[in-house]
Amino acid sequence: MKPTPTNVPVPIQLVVFDLGGVVVRICRSIKEAGSRVGIDVAEEDIAPERRAERRAIHREYELGRMTCDEFFVAISRTTLGKYSPEQFRAMHEHWIIGEYEGVAELIDDLHAAGVQTGILSNTNASHWSIMHNRRTGHPMRFVAPLLPRHPHASHLLGVAKPDGAIYQALAERSGFAPASIMFFDDLADNINAARAEGWHAHQIDHAGNTAEQMRRVLREIFGIPLR
Repeated sequence: MKPTPTNVPVPIQLVVFDLGGVVVRICRSIKEAGSRVGIDVAEEDIAPERRAERRAIHREYELGRMTCDEFFVAISRTTLGKYSPEQFRAMHEHWIIGEYEGVAELIDDLHAAGVQTGILSNTNASHWSIMHNRRTGHPMRFVAPLLPRHPHASHLLGVAKPDGAIYQALAERSGFAPASIMFFDDLADNINAARAEGWHAHQIDHAGNTAEQMRRVLREIFGIPLR
């Protein structure tokens, strides 16, 4: 999927990254997260008829309307207690697998080229704390999520992608015109919403080399002189 429009009348001044699937590799299912902590999650225990309920709970958590403890209790209830809040906490805290190789270097190169960087992520207080190395005793340390100079997250703003208000909030707070912003995300709905707000946007394949995908777009399509 190519970013639109390809003819850029305004130079790109701010490059904004989603976190999960772009900057950091994440689990794509509860079953995958369970396998990382030795919990065998059975498909029949994650009932599809309760999927909408789980999504609604997760949405509230990402909007900062629930504490971490409240979230784990609420999610546990959707499995009728099959998995405890403590088990969901363990899976949640291991949801982030690690950084994608080369993203930190890309961000450094953008700064060297005089281009500002930002984060726009649907996330939560727990993951935000982990990615900012604030979780005492957590085994994983991060570099790339700390580098962008305009970090914004749904749980802090009280609004989440693909709501247009979150894109407007970032543009207003960072002081950049929408036409000067380039955005990378791995979900089509979020890309389309960014474009509707006048941003340039490109969908990333989370299963591939995300840094190289972004570097290619920035260098070849938008002419940013990256090292």
